[in-house]
Amino acid sequence: MDGVLIDSGAHHRKAWRALLDELRVAPAHPEFWRLTIGRPAEEALPLLLGRRVSRAEARRLALRKRDLYAKFAARGLEPVPGVETFVEALARAGIPRAVGTSASRGDAESLLGTLGLLRYFDVIVTADDVRFGKPSPEVYLEAAGRLGAPPATCVVFEDSVVGIQAARRAGMRAIGVTTAHTADELRAEGAERTIADFEGLEWRSIVRR
Repeated sequence: MDGVLIDSGAHHRKAWRALLDELRVAPAHPEFWRLTIGRPAEEALPLLLGRRVSRAEARRLALRKRDLYAKFAARGLEPVPGVETFVEALARAGIPRAVGTSASRGDAESLLGTLGLLRYFDVIVTADDVRFGKPSPEVYLEAAGRLGAPPATCVVFEDSVVGIQAARRAGMRAIGVTTAHTADELRAEGAERTIADFEGLEWRSIVRR
């Protein structure tokens, strides 16, 4: 969802930075926000802080980060260019569609609903529905199962390194969206191709017959 359907990266970066400032903690990595891309907040926190984090602390800090993100997101979000036209075309063609996201169900449905994208998806699988976040393939295998689609017939669009890893571990094709990482970084993890956005993208250029 984030970075593929919704251009939300800037808000996430600001929220993580604000959380670190509240904690008076320096990030464990110069490009700290890259450590968080595609991961549930609870799993990103130990990487971000550079130390072990208890489950209770991770949950508390993840909720605070979510609140900070909501504050920034209230200023306005935009879909990734061309994505609504693309998913609307998939819906008209009867192509099964799912979202597999590290966000919570409440956040996913709220954000997608606000942007008018929720109606285009048959299945939404969130962090609330799986035990392990990306790069585990669980979220994508669950989405495929709910769609009734064999994993090998699925194509995943991903902006994150861990998301590309998850898709490939699920036995699915992966197309990288370069809203967070470079094309080279995404291809190195198994993306078969990359796109900057969905402008002009057609399903017939992707499908294999």
